[in-house]
Amino acid sequence: MGVREEQKEKRREEILTAGLNLFIRKGYAATKISDIAERVGMSVGLLFHYFESKEKLYEALIALGISGPMSVIAPTDMEPLEFFERTAEQIFHYIQTDPFVAQMFVLMSQAFYNEAVPPSIKELLMGFDIYTPTTLLIQKGQADGTIREGDPYALAIAYWCAIQGIAEQLALNPDVPCPESDWIVDMIRRKA
Repeated sequence: MGVREEQKEKRREEILTAGLNLFIRKGYAATKISDIAERVGMSVGLLFHYFESKEKLYEALIALGISGPMSVIAPTDMEPLEFFERTAEQIFHYIQTDPFVAQMFVLMSQAFYNEAVPPSIKELLMGFDIYTPTTLLIQKGQADGTIREGDPYALAIAYWCAIQGIAEQLALNPDVPCPESDWIVDMIRRKA
């Protein structure tokens, strides 16, 4: 990648970061493209060279918010409990070291409930399902005796909602202590 392409990519990332921060603080409807342009120190016209509209910028953020978790739950040869331990550990590491990651959890939560988001975003979100593949891993762990008994879907919800809540708390209050990832895994771990 040449210097010019690197600069353009860096600028694009700055726009995404500014947009993310404004969207989670002000909401989709209240955030203006001029707010984002001002935050990154560029004209609205120049910003449109990176994203043709506020909707396209928001859509790019939502696509990132979907691709991250979906790549985490891609088919794996890991033992189920090891998967849950590593996943929680990695997510907690990222949300503590990169505010962008923690803020993405807030954005995704807001997007699901926000009636003001465009239909294209709602359509993207309809394909976002981390619970079904997680449920299959939980069932496998229940069969091998490493994951507690109980409704596998409910256990998947407990695991992901705990992570979601912690990420949101750290995004909005970065100075609070982050729980240990083992505490989350212990919710689904079979007790000896």
